[in-house]
Amino acid sequence: MKMLVPSDMIAAQSKMVYQMNKYCTDRVQVRKAQIHKTIQEVCRIVQDVLKEVEVQEPRFISSLNDYNGRYDGLEVISPTEFEIIIYLNQMGVLNFVDDGTLPGCAVLKLSDGRKRSMSLWVEFITASGYLSARKIRSRFQTLVAQACDKCAYRDIVKMIADTTEVKLRIRERIIVQITPAFKCAGLWPRSASHWPLPGIPWPHPNIVAEVKTEGFDMLSKECIALQGKNSAMEGDAWVLSFTDAENRLLQGDYLRMINL
Repeated sequence: MKMLVPSDMIAAQSKMVYQMNKYCTDRVQVRKAQIHKTIQEVCRIVQDVLKEVEVQEPRFISSLNDYNGRYDGLEVISPTEFEIIIYLNQMGVLNFVDDGTLPGCAVLKLSDGRKRSMSLWVEFITASGYLSARKIRSRFQTLVAQACDKCAYRDIVKMIADTTEVKLRIRERIIVQITPAFKCAGLWPRSASHWPLPGIPWPHPNIVAEVKTEGFDMLSKECIALQGKNSAMEGDAWVLSFTDAENRLLQGDYLRMINL
């Protein structure tokens, strides 16, 4: 039996499709192009700032690299707000400690107090043997402030004061937060051991294994969950980030497997 569709309904659908395509062309594509242009400028300026930082302190090596138009560690928060993750090297003699006492966070502790001098980050290790996220961020903030005054874009880039985060303001309208971090590959935090939930078909065990092998990041940034709690570990704690894991799960091939 053939179903007849009223002509006025077909006309309405055609009009809606036309309006959606027009909106996509006039608004979405234009906005996308503007954001892409902003990203190119932001990354060019930040790369120049970080080049100056590296001259002052070789331990802070820029990991902001262009891979076929995509920048590793770049996250777009809004059309005028961005976060850039800078990966630090050599956790070395530090152990990852995730005992659940710091929600959403973990600490890095010396495996052996006698190995303190072997750490690349020795002056940022507390008397208790913890690598302080806040101390590293404070040092990085000082270096970035000096680099902003020396870089080629010093007339349009300024440090934002009154914050413990490393934030830049570009052309008075763009905000960029630069966050030092360690990439933790090959391990998975105990606080996330509940993922994935048992009994659900997605993600496939092979995907889970791949994501967990890829690991997660530990970010040196203020932890909202610890603010105001006067935790003795607040300044030493590193915020756990699973952005890369989430992006991997959102890749096309993995999404298609949900519907299999």
